[in-house]
Amino acid sequence: MENPMFNKNIISKALLVSAVILPFSNVASAAVTLKLAYAENSQPVKDALQYIGKAVAEKTNGEVKIQYFPDAQLGGERELVEMTQVGVVDITKVSSGLMESFAPVYGVFSLPYLFTNQEQFYKVMSDKDVMDPVYNSTASMGFTGVGWYDSGARSFYMSKGPINTIADLKGKKIRVMQSETSIKTMQLLGASPIAMSQSEVYTSLQQGIIDGAENNEFAMTIARHGEVAKYYSYDEHTRIPDIILMSNSTKNKLTPEQFKVLNEAIQESMVMEQEAWKAEMDKTRELAKIEFGVKFNTVDHGPFQKAVQPIYDDLKKKPELYSLYQKIINIK
Repeated sequence: MENPMFNKNIISKALLVSAVILPFSNVASAAVTLKLAYAENSQPVKDALQYIGKAVAEKTNGEVKIQYFPDAQLGGERELVEMTQVGVVDITKVSSGLMESFAPVYGVFSLPYLFTNQEQFYKVMSDKDVMDPVYNSTASMGFTGVGWYDSGARSFYMSKGPINTIADLKGKKIRVMQSETSIKTMQLLGASPIAMSQSEVYTSLQQGIIDGAENNEFAMTIARHGEVAKYYSYDEHTRIPDIILMSNSTKNKLTPEQFKVLNEAIQESMVMEQEAWKAEMDKTRELAKIEFGVKFNTVDHGPFQKAVQPIYDDLKKKPELYSLYQKIINIK
């Protein structure tokens, strides 16, 4: 297992957080201020995270407050995980794709065509037998998972024509995340994967450096990729959830009742986010069609699933991941 190194900026970030929190030091001893930091996110996620603070403050009569550091004020997702490890940040939200480098078991969510549909995905993510071992896989590192948010399904979007069959991907240059599984998936589908940051995708599509990319529908509107890629094809090759993380040290700051309230607020925020996500996706699709002229189509997943079978054959060499995979596919 990879041993993530702390970013050299963590100490300076810690001093920044301490300086911001200092004005609260004269609050009565019963009061606690927790720090919640996150990188840039969709509106459903932002609203859900804000709900946690409101609910906790209300249910504890102001004894527990949450101070927010939004939109990557303290750094990117890796930095936020590292700050949560050492207790500088109490709560954060990151992609489970990133979490694979901290605990390999999270890699199961990057497997292609793992979930049949959104309904099965929700059932799996709500199953304690599946998720508790995943959440607790980082307990020895100073933090654990305490919940999840929907971040949609990743599908292909292209600049010069839709993906209708697997043959349409042959030789196409597709932007992917820096993920071994993502790269292997594209290769098995006949595409040429190109790993690059999200910030480079728009100009790369515009200049023809890449033929397409893969992401959820928000990429077409929020990132305005619909201006340079007019074809969105629903193959839904991955559903990579967001994971809510909490520092182990946070529990020591709270009474048992306060900690219970915090956990309840997080669970309530999950339900809120899932409902808001569905509604926002409907609005996003319509906006992409009307404002950018994006055309949406669905594809037969069967041939795509068959093409990536070697990934699952190799999974048998990783007993922990394969066992988790078996649990997931048995949930219908």
